[in-house]
Amino acid sequence: MRLEFVKDFRVSWEPVPTITVEMEYLGGILSVNRFKYQGRYTRPETKKWMEQLAFIIKMTCNCAEVRFKPPVKVRIDGVFRDRRSTPDLHNLTKPILDSIEEAIGINDKDFITETGVTQIGDPHLVITISQV
Repeated sequence: MRLEFVKDFRVSWEPVPTITVEMEYLGGILSVNRFKYQGRYTRPETKKWMEQLAFIIKMTCNCAEVRFKPPVKVRIDGVFRDRRSTPDLHNLTKPILDSIEEAIGINDKDFITETGVTQIGDPHLVITISQV
């Protein structure tokens, strides 16, 4: 699998096990309002992005021997080109949480979600998963 949407990833252990993944921001197709077409089918490019996020999280958990137990904290931060292109980060949670659920095997109802402040720069998302 070629991880074209993964920009960076890292693990830290202090104060709790934490995985941070930086993913390319694809624009509106990641929004809960647009990632499905015809109301049922996930867009192919969105699906590919979600699969790559799930893969890098699963691989990192396995290699670093990180095991999460409910509840899990998920924080989403974003860097965007300008203020006009800045989305509501809450609208991006559905595809991100579904990917994390797939990767770590914990239902996303057991996630504590948090969205951060947006910044201006090279567009990407920073997804942080940690044990509560």
